[in-house]
Amino acid sequence: MWKWEAEGDAKAVIVMVHGAMEHHRRYGWLIEMWRSSGFHVVMGDLPGQGMTTRSNRGHIDSFDEYIFEVKDWIQAAYRYELPVFLLGHSMGGLISIRMMQEQRLNIAGVILSSPCLGLIHTPSKISEFLSYGLNVIFPTLRMDSGLTIQMATRNQDVIEADSNDTLYVTKVSVRWYRELAGAMKEAFLNLGKTQDIPLLVMQGGDDKIVNKVPVKEWFNHVPLSEKRFKEWPKCYHEIFNEPEREEVFEYAKDFVLSQLKAIGYIV
Repeated sequence: MWKWEAEGDAKAVIVMVHGAMEHHRRYGWLIEMWRSSGFHVVMGDLPGQGMTTRSNRGHIDSFDEYIFEVKDWIQAAYRYELPVFLLGHSMGGLISIRMMQEQRLNIAGVILSSPCLGLIHTPSKISEFLSYGLNVIFPTLRMDSGLTIQMATRNQDVIEADSNDTLYVTKVSVRWYRELAGAMKEAFLNLGKTQDIPLLVMQGGDDKIVNKVPVKEWFNHVPLSEKRFKEWPKCYHEIFNEPEREEVFEYAKDFVLSQLKAIGYIV
């Protein structure tokens, strides 16, 4: 876990959760945008990804490993004694959703960026069937993810940087996939258990990785007092890396500031 502190008095703390296969270093621009806007940022690498010490990269035994890890990051954010916001991208968005359903969080708002609630490219029926058996007898078997950075963003600078990124995970285990699929299912089954926290969902309109249809379906049915949905029509999956990312950031920051005003923290 790492912390980046705002210069001077901070307004709040942003806890960021990255997506599958990636790591915190890919969020340098976004971290600096929050920090320079007066927010502390707390972020780490999820188990089996980035700079974590696990030898078996791309593997988890249980999706709960992610939830427990992010809970530690939130606990660290509490120590600043400021309002805390949770920002989850893709699988990080799914982790955030499952936390809202399984934990009781003292946070001022949640931002979901293209949350992983359904996939554009799914395994064949045969592969899906076989994965259940392999999950029992050979759960650590790793396979190519089938995803490319070109599917994630139109930003050529990001594509070039990622092509030389040795921390990027390219293979995932059978157990990892089954846990991901299970978590997506649980996100819908536990809609009624979702903690009533102000929510902003932002979705890339031309997402090549996450299926935006179940994202809208989940959003429409989640029983929250305050929720906002924003689709960015031209954007691919990584909306905070897209050519429109400054506009995307300003929209997210406006949500955070509006929540701080609502609770009387800023005027």
